[in-house]
Amino acid sequence: MNNLYRTRHRRRGGRSAFTLIELLLVLVILAILTSVVAVRMVGTTQKAKITAAQQTVGALKLSLGMFEKDNARFPTEAEGLDALWHNPGNLPDWKGPYVDKILPDPWGNPYQYQIPGKDGIDFDVFSKGPDGQEGTPDDVY
Repeated sequence: MNNLYRTRHRRRGGRSAFTLIELLLVLVILAILTSVVAVRMVGTTQKAKITAAQQTVGALKLSLGMFEKDNARFPTEAEGLDALWHNPGNLPDWKGPYVDKILPDPWGNPYQYQIPGKDGIDFDVFSKGPDGQEGTPDDVY
């Protein structure tokens, strides 16, 4: 009987909780994992915004092509991309709207339209990119 009492007593007196050091170690590990995931997510978000801007620029270029097919000209720079949404100057062959609506780029800036475009092409449509400044390497064409 004495032996049975000792076995039970050891079980009750054994460790049943975590020490402060163990809890701190777990918290440090969780903090490191969270920071690694956060850093990776920030890069992914920026890539997603760039991809979205590239797709929108492509869609606007197609819409400008349809506008040109119907009206035998591209919108003037003064008319801008708004000519895809509203008939500029009551063009008789305007069959728009050519886009559902013109939204800002993923960074909240309007898409840019220039005619004639650089490099001798008909026009340029682009986003100023994350920095919001034209002519920098992060512009999205």
